[in-house]
Amino acid sequence: MNVMNNAGRRPHRPLARLAVLAFLIAPALPAAPLAGQDDARADVSATLDALHEAASEADFGRYFSLYADEAVFLGTDATERWTREEFMDYTKARFDTGTGWTYHMLERHIAIAPGGRTAWFDERLENANLGETRGSGVLVMEGGGWKIAQYNLTIPIPNEMAREVAERIRTLKGG
Repeated sequence: MNVMNNAGRRPHRPLARLAVLAFLIAPALPAAPLAGQDDARADVSATLDALHEAASEADFGRYFSLYADEAVFLGTDATERWTREEFMDYTKARFDTGTGWTYHMLERHIAIAPGGRTAWFDERLENANLGETRGSGVLVMEGGGWKIAQYNLTIPIPNEMAREVAERIRTLKGG
């Protein structure tokens, strides 16, 4: 049935137009967090907090209990790519002296992948020797808990200093 109003136009159907508009823009809206993502973020954050605490206390066993079996640690030097076993050797020698390293978290961002078995993060950290640093990496669900699969520690360089620092690195490497 074709209904016309007295102006010769179809009546205004705001609900139908609103439904069409919602259907068209819904894919562009950010997805709502998946169930349990807030809990997963809190668990990932607790794992990272425990990592920093164990390092500060030079607690070797606890520190490495937080790493996945196939973990990789990327240090601040470009040559520092350590498998879990290689990093354990380095860390054991350091922790055996009774000293570890202390990083205080300033800011942290965590994302959980669909399926809830992988997370990635970045965090700004403060260290007495290095100043502000950045940690980033990936955690995986392993053995019923979050384990660090990759940790990458960097020293952010202000853009105003980047060319100078790059040149100093080239000079140091003989290039």
